[in-house]
Amino acid sequence: MPKIESTPRVALKKITPDVSGAMGALHGAAVLAAQDAKVEPELLELIRIRASQINGCAFCIDMHTKDARAQGESEQRVYALNAWRETPFFSERECAALALTEAVTLVHDGHVPDEVYAEAAEVFDEAQLAALIWAATVINAYNRIAIATRMVPGAYQPAQKKA
Repeated sequence: MPKIESTPRVALKKITPDVSGAMGALHGAAVLAAQDAKVEPELLELIRIRASQINGCAFCIDMHTKDARAQGESEQRVYALNAWRETPFFSERECAALALTEAVTLVHDGHVPDEVYAEAAEVFDEAQLAALIWAATVINAYNRIAIATRMVPGAYQPAQKKA
C-alpha cells in the first residue's frame, strides 16, 4: 500500500466551528459519562487506540498511545494491543471492552453480535456499557475526521500531570 501524502484539506474547526464544537462537546459528555460510571481512563485509552488501529488512523493512534503512556500504560501492552486476543496481558474486563469496541467499529460485519454484547454485560453494568459504546462511537467519528482531513501525526503531546 503506498504511503498517503498529506496535502492541504479543509480545516473543519475553522470552516465549521459550531459543528467542531459540538463534536468536542459530545466527546466531553462521553468522558463525563465514563467518569460517572467509574470506567477507568486507562481503559478508555485502550478503546481509542484499538478502534484507531482498526480504522488506520495514524493521527489518533499517535495521540492515544501517547496519552495511554502518560497515564502509566506499559509499552508492552500498547505494542500488543493489535493482537490482544493472543496475549495474557489484558484482564477479562479489558478483553470484553476491546471485543465490544471492535464490534462497534466493524458494525458492518456482524452488527455487534449478541455474544460480544453479553460478554461485556457480564463484567460491566448498564452505565458502564453505555459509556463504552459512546467512547467507541466518538473515537470512530474522530478517526473519520482525522483521516478525511489528513491530520498529520507526530506533533501531539499529552497534557502534563499536575503535581
